[in-house]
Amino acid sequence: MHLPLSGPFAPTPSRRTLLRGMGGAAVLGAGIPLLSACGSTDAAADPKTVTVGSNASDAVPKKAFADVYAAFKKQSGITVDVNTKDHNTFQEQINSYLQGTPDDVFNWFAGYRMQFFAAKKLAAPIDDVWDRIGDNFPDAMKKLSKGEDGKYYFVPMTTYPWAVFYRKSVFRQHGYKVPTTWDELIALCKQMKKDKLVPIAFGDKDAWPAMGTFDQINFRLNGYDFHVQLMAGKASWTDAKVKATFDHWAELLPYHQDGFMGRTWQDAAQTLVAKKAGMYLLGTFVAQQFTDKDDLDDLDFFPFPEINSAYGQDTVEAPTDGLMVSKAPKNRAGVLKLLEYMGSPAAEELYLKGDPSVVAASSKADTSAYSPLQKKAFDMIGGAKSLTQFMDRDSRPDFTATVMQPGLQKFLQNPKGVDGLLASIERQKKQIFATS
Repeated sequence: MHLPLSGPFAPTPSRRTLLRGMGGAAVLGAGIPLLSACGSTDAAADPKTVTVGSNASDAVPKKAFADVYAAFKKQSGITVDVNTKDHNTFQEQINSYLQGTPDDVFNWFAGYRMQFFAAKKLAAPIDDVWDRIGDNFPDAMKKLSKGEDGKYYFVPMTTYPWAVFYRKSVFRQHGYKVPTTWDELIALCKQMKKDKLVPIAFGDKDAWPAMGTFDQINFRLNGYDFHVQLMAGKASWTDAKVKATFDHWAELLPYHQDGFMGRTWQDAAQTLVAKKAGMYLLGTFVAQQFTDKDDLDDLDFFPFPEINSAYGQDTVEAPTDGLMVSKAPKNRAGVLKLLEYMGSPAAEELYLKGDPSVVAASSKADTSAYSPLQKKAFDMIGGAKSLTQFMDRDSRPDFTATVMQPGLQKFLQNPKGVDGLLASIERQKKQIFATS
């Protein structure tokens, strides 16, 4: 997903760039290993140097990381030698890179995308780091940083949630109340339609926004564990639980904005800005479209309503970026010092001074400089029992790009054909997940 860089919550394009149309081999790293470690082997083994392979190629995060690494050097005397590559190139070649002679540390994503390389033994466990930084993070963030073997492989740095956004003044004008259950959500949508509002702003021209709606309904209805199993290819798309997810979505679909196939997320956001739409399900980066301060101050959000009381609202979709360690780092002692520092509230606070588009993953980070929206986002993530990463990070990127994005668009255009669609998705899933 390619997002412009502006506004208080604007993620850089490197927040979650997805490789639409690319097959699994390219996405998971087959091909010429152009991405390689920086410096010579001797330099990498220098006890006063730690090398980092970075996908933070955009100006804002690149500078923010540079500031953090400079502070670490001042504290420890260890230089961080950063090998920055274009974000797409980094993702496309990550598998070849990690199987070759990678840098000591590399930027990556939490959840399944982390677990994939941990399971292939292309990343080193860092439980010793977590012995020191564990108290800095909520339980949900800890769970997000573990491999399938129960060991830690990831240090989270920054995150942001998905939620339902609305204008406070619109809700006041019409006397709307924030819905906390599915029935309340449907009733509110019906009332908004009577009031000549678009109940739910929606644009899926780039094919990824619909994945966020699926995620919310699925984990609200079927719980975190089933959602994660489904994303990891371990549960069946023909399961009745998945059919129930699409049945609920079909009930909500009439309240989505018409013409979504020709509308970007930015275009959809403008209907919320203009008070023509009542709600919008998206990440907090929607705030970048609110360029007027009064409009931005009027923006608020709430977690997606409860569907199944067994799970309530205990799961939050919060894409999280951070750091991992390659399988055999040259300077392990220096790596441990770096990651201990990067997992500190001070490091995350320093990063956010340079990149205010996200919030800290640490529950102990100082939030005094946060905007009200950032503070609410931070609290929402910190209070979650479980955190998901968005479909394109919680599953194989080749599966989401080539199967789920077009599949969800087919459903949106023909919600009655869901049985055949799910059978097709399951067949393709088995083929893709059978490959390494």
